[in-house]
Amino acid sequence: MKFSENWLKSWVNPGLSTEQLNYLLTMAGLEVESCEPAAPAFSGVVIAEVKTVRKHENADRLRVTEVDVGTGELVQIVCGAPNVAEGVKVPCALPGAVLPGDFKIKPTKMRGVPSNGMLCSGKELGVPDEVDGLLLLPADAPVGASIRDYLDLDDHSIELKITPNRADCLGMRGIAREVAALTGAPLTAPALPAVAVTLDERRAVTLRADAACGRYLGRVIRGVNQAAPTPDWMKTRLARAGLRSISAIVDVTNYILLEQGQPLHAFDLARLQGGIVVRMAEQGETLTLLNGKEQALDADMLVIADEHKAVALAGVMGGANSEVSDSTQDVFLESAYFAPEAIAGRARRLGFSSDASFRYERGVDFTLQAEAMERATALILDICGGQAGPVTEAVGQLPARAPVKVRVARVNQVLGLQLSADDMAAMFARLGFVAQADGEGFLVTPPSFRFDIAIEEDLIEEVARLHGYDNIPSDAPQARARMLAQPETLTPRGELRRRVAARDYQEIVSYAFVDSAWEQDFAANAAPIKLINPIASQMSVMRSTLFGGLVDTLVSNLNRKQARVRLFEIARVFLKRGEAVEQPERVAGLAYGGRLPEQWGAKSERVDFYDVKADVEALLAPRVAEFRKASHPALHPGRTADVLLDGVVIGVLGELHPQWVQKYDLPAAPVLFELDFAALLARQPVAAQPVSRLQPVRRDFAFVVDESVEAGALLAAFEALNLPAVTGIGLFDVYRGKGLEEGKKSLAFKVLMQDTAKTLTDADVEPVVQAVVACAAQHGAHLRL
Repeated sequence: MKFSENWLKSWVNPGLSTEQLNYLLTMAGLEVESCEPAAPAFSGVVIAEVKTVRKHENADRLRVTEVDVGTGELVQIVCGAPNVAEGVKVPCALPGAVLPGDFKIKPTKMRGVPSNGMLCSGKELGVPDEVDGLLLLPADAPVGASIRDYLDLDDHSIELKITPNRADCLGMRGIAREVAALTGAPLTAPALPAVAVTLDERRAVTLRADAACGRYLGRVIRGVNQAAPTPDWMKTRLARAGLRSISAIVDVTNYILLEQGQPLHAFDLARLQGGIVVRMAEQGETLTLLNGKEQALDADMLVIADEHKAVALAGVMGGANSEVSDSTQDVFLESAYFAPEAIAGRARRLGFSSDASFRYERGVDFTLQAEAMERATALILDICGGQAGPVTEAVGQLPARAPVKVRVARVNQVLGLQLSADDMAAMFARLGFVAQADGEGFLVTPPSFRFDIAIEEDLIEEVARLHGYDNIPSDAPQARARMLAQPETLTPRGELRRRVAARDYQEIVSYAFVDSAWEQDFAANAAPIKLINPIASQMSVMRSTLFGGLVDTLVSNLNRKQARVRLFEIARVFLKRGEAVEQPERVAGLAYGGRLPEQWGAKSERVDFYDVKADVEALLAPRVAEFRKASHPALHPGRTADVLLDGVVIGVLGELHPQWVQKYDLPAAPVLFELDFAALLARQPVAAQPVSRLQPVRRDFAFVVDESVEAGALLAAFEALNLPAVTGIGLFDVYRGKGLEEGKKSLAFKVLMQDTAKTLTDADVEPVVQAVVACAAQHGAHLRL
């Protein structure tokens, strides 16, 4: 809802600045989304009348004018506008004036002729104007008056983000009523006297869907002048509310929509055949709407029809077969109440929306139609002339306003206040609620414009709003706080996050709803869990892997010229297991670009599989993971490994598959990992062990093996021996080349031995050496000579 601040102040003026008014509305639940000045700041511009115009002697396109600016003397100004002429009234910036952009006006000479000011166009003042040249003002504009005052430019266009429950504030009437209730300022609504009926003509109205249409009012107005210009004051208010002027009658209906919050529609009377029928659409019925589109209507759509055809889609948009045109002389004016459930979703089903449907879907005051009809009729007669007939009214099923009980003690308990019953009664009265004392509280009957008041909590919220959220004391809660037990067998979740962040990864949060193509690409999941009502076509399924969100975020970062990207996410994935859906938590990461940030101390090297493998090992420490060659639909077939803990696969690590590198237009392949978060949380309790003060013994072994033998398999076999006094076994070299047969490689292992009680002798070491050599021989390895 967008409106002019000065228009609001004509209804209620609380004496607040623009900033204070915006804050008041926002804190009351009517969030101010934007606030724009009607015109940029400028000063020293007055209304002037051009008295004489003559050609400039040294320039073909310039004119020398003499203008009256209200000082009693004519001022000479050189002007190049094509529409300057004797007798016109235009804005004039006098010497000393400051125009938008800090443009200062000074006396000057233009091609040798003195010029003591500047005649202004709308563009130069920041005022919307379609004229090519000077901003032409009405003939009755007062000479010498400030143009800011005359055009009401010290104003703001305020736009509110109205929540669906506050449809009563989709009109100036409702916003002003709200400001009056919040501030206590008097509300001054425009007078709505009944229009004199000078025409004895009616059109019959029949309700065939009285549950969908609770009230329908119609009136014949004959002899209107459709060519009559819309008054400037109305054009200004419409423009500052975001609507353009169309024609006088259409502008009046739009103005009432903004002022009263009541949608209206005007039909060309000559194009209606017989009386008005409000009914549901018939099977196969079509209607061309005012937007030019022919729509096939469904049976649950409410239409306004004459005796032969549908002429409007009720509460949404009028039909082209009855629209008001330049040749219209007689109109039929409609003002109706339609039930929200009869209008909701119809416009979206047809692929568009309208101001009328936006309001009817949320609820319009069902007592407002008569007042809106009188107000609109009076404006049409004032602007376009004509004669008005009597109002024809048909009433169907109207909403009932059930009273809601609210307890004083409950209000104070929820809000932490000490308000009296009299305080609350005064608040309800300011809101227009009828409150009757009832024992320990009130029975409150909400007014016709408040569809959102249904339970006690709704009234508690109203008390909080009027009292002011800022005025509710922020007392610290008092409770017995106990530290929660932290089992030694579980790693704190925060610690895992800090470990990943310490490896230079940035955390992201991505949508659990993803594109079905991601599931096919990154998980080979041809049957993902589909959403019944997705919010967008590219978010139609539930993810079974976190890789899609990481790759998408990488693409976004690359598009913004980020050369080094390291990301991680901890979130749930969704796996279908028969009829059940499992939701395990995973931690996934992605590394792209340089191994280190750009610096002088180290050469630039691209991050690879082993860098991210080290990150995963640091994340799992002190437990030691095993990495086993694997395949994965998202990852490179030769650069992928399963991650195992205690022989159980807990995740995968690898470089992105070249196919997806190409598809997602990546300059190089990132390295990704995804691990089961629950497995990372588990840990062994810390056990104290003595530290040996004795020298360790090291033995190195170089084994020659076939290329097909994995170093990890051999290392695992050595560790499985569980030899006494052995404190560590590790691979430290891989050799291929001179001295080895083709298809062979040399794997060098170190074996560390140490005892806490004695120094190891050859007798202690030799059995270990023999056991390692024998174990290697079982895997086809022999000592390199």
